[in-house]
Amino acid sequence: RLRLHDGKLIKDRRYHLRTYPNCFVAKELTDWLIDHKEAPDRETGIRLMQKLMDHYIIHHVCDEHSDYKDAKLLYRFRKDDGTFPLSKDVKVFMRGQSIYEKLVSTEESILKVREENSVKYQRTFLGCEMIDWLIQEGEVENRKEAVELGRALLEHGIIQHVSNRHHFSDSDVLYQFWINFRRRRRLTELLNENSSRALSESPDSPFCLRKLNPDPGNTSFLSVQTNKEIKIVSAVRRSSITSLAGNSNPYFSTSPMLVFPPVAECNPKSVLKRPITNEELLSPGAPYIKKTLTIVGDAVGWGFVVRGGRPCHIQAVDPGGPAAAAGMKVCQFVFSVNGMYVLHLDYQTISSLIMTGPRTLVMEVMEAIE
Repeated sequence: RLRLHDGKLIKDRRYHLRTYPNCFVAKELTDWLIDHKEAPDRETGIRLMQKLMDHYIIHHVCDEHSDYKDAKLLYRFRKDDGTFPLSKDVKVFMRGQSIYEKLVSTEESILKVREENSVKYQRTFLGCEMIDWLIQEGEVENRKEAVELGRALLEHGIIQHVSNRHHFSDSDVLYQFWINFRRRRRLTELLNENSSRALSESPDSPFCLRKLNPDPGNTSFLSVQTNKEIKIVSAVRRSSITSLAGNSNPYFSTSPMLVFPPVAECNPKSVLKRPITNEELLSPGAPYIKKTLTIVGDAVGWGFVVRGGRPCHIQAVDPGGPAAAAGMKVCQFVFSVNGMYVLHLDYQTISSLIMTGPRTLVMEVMEAIE
């Protein structure tokens, strides 16, 4: 984004007697990606930009196109028009990046190569040393606030104890930055991410159902569908974006319960009698009604499973969960999530959208008229 601003590809543009600030022409951007070796060909460039659209980083200036088209259409970075979704996870990540940049730019930085148990670690600092620095630089007002910030950075995978044995504390324990924010990343790295695998296999997915038995010794969830078939999946919790990335840190691990069986896929067989298209749902006179559901998630999720794509459907609902209490039913189709139209998205993208949103979830669903 910053390179495009510097290169004047992002600028105010006029179209049909209207001026659109801070936007770029898709076709020009595809040319730029190839010229600057960010993409080997136009097809890859289009896939990269579509990835940014799917992650709510760029969008069409009028939101008339959900896909990135290699044409003379205007798109914009959401950070340039104030529509970028600043969830708690993103705010913590950006705070960590800001602190890291400040530290590495300081003479006599507290970030040093240190050794513990004959092992050398890069970008390390002592917990008490970091707290002193945060207060000195005005990042926090007191030591308690500094500890809370340090714990948030650790839980989001930005820092870690060098041997993953301790949470962050005001002590002489050694920590390091897990993320090197200054490493030059290429856009093509985005295409190597297997988001569907991360979401379907991660035990942190909020779409596995709530724990039905509150007994702490019971670590299973029940997934219920219309034919009463019951499948067991391992315990889950609602989590941050970072935890889906995969890591060995026990405070944000994607596999915290290694003694239990591996995660089983929740109801892999669709509950729909036949595939339904968006055209069928939206055609005039179609036998569907739209309902708005407000679901307040609890400590372990919202109590439903979403599957499919274009459109997605509700695969399973926990009878005792928040979603069921709000009126959600199996076989409903997901129309919008927190005000965003999602009929054209797959369930992995909708999962990501919900996970990075607020605990109170507002969904519009379409239900067949009985």
